[in-house]
Amino acid sequence: MEKTDCQKNQYGHPCFDADAHCSVGRIHLPVAPRCNIKCKYCSRKHDCANENRPGVTTKIINPEEALENVRMAVLLEPRIRVVGIAGPGDPLANPATFKTLELVRTGFPRMSLCLSTNGLLLPEYIKELIALDLDSLTVTVNAIDEKVGAQIYSFVHFHNYVLRGAEAAACLRDNQLEGIRQAAAAGIRLKVNSVLIPGINEAEMVPLAKTLKQLNVSVMNIMPLIPQADFAHLQPVPEDLHREIREQCAPFMNQISHCRQCRADACGLLEEAVKF
Repeated sequence: MEKTDCQKNQYGHPCFDADAHCSVGRIHLPVAPRCNIKCKYCSRKHDCANENRPGVTTKIINPEEALENVRMAVLLEPRIRVVGIAGPGDPLANPATFKTLELVRTGFPRMSLCLSTNGLLLPEYIKELIALDLDSLTVTVNAIDEKVGAQIYSFVHFHNYVLRGAEAAACLRDNQLEGIRQAAAAGIRLKVNSVLIPGINEAEMVPLAKTLKQLNVSVMNIMPLIPQADFAHLQPVPEDLHREIREQCAPFMNQISHCRQCRADACGLLEEAVKF
């Protein structure tokens, strides 16, 4: 039988499973505006209807509005089976995240719940996520070496302290890895996103992949830098470098290549957006 570009999988997760991305839909609920770290590649200042990147949303909604959005989305696209919160800030830094997940879990008990986070507060909130029966979790980890991380993060705001430089990067990394370890032990399916920044962290990807394998992460998603914010002067990632880094990491961690670097209010199939 001839293989197609997308083999239908009606029970997978479109971001984790390449064979589900054109048969299973998802909705991201933009209820989390606050963030506790500053990544030099992140910009949340602008929104364009044709712009597709993390950190972008047309508006912030409250938990009740989020639940109504899920109802409307499922009517418009019955293949939506995953409800996620991916910002535009960090979900764990926003109490509305947990209220929203509670409402969706009660209103749509068969939906798969998903969360994307920088991981700084993950060890502190893992019990709450387990209690909500979170199905899948994405953590963005860009470096193992704190000296490299210091070039990526402007600051980390942790427990009323503002950390900078290597101290900030080490704090973030340690909490990320500990949170991932606890989530994996609880049976939550894990994906790690890593932003590839040429000249800064390409040498980090293989050591990171080896570490993630030891922590029982399911898949790794190496995303090319979108030059913006403090990194607006950098060049886009060459396709051959992106492919080469993925190939180097593949022996240690499953790699995905169908990521669309979605908006915080994305809805529908990865290939077909739902418009309310």
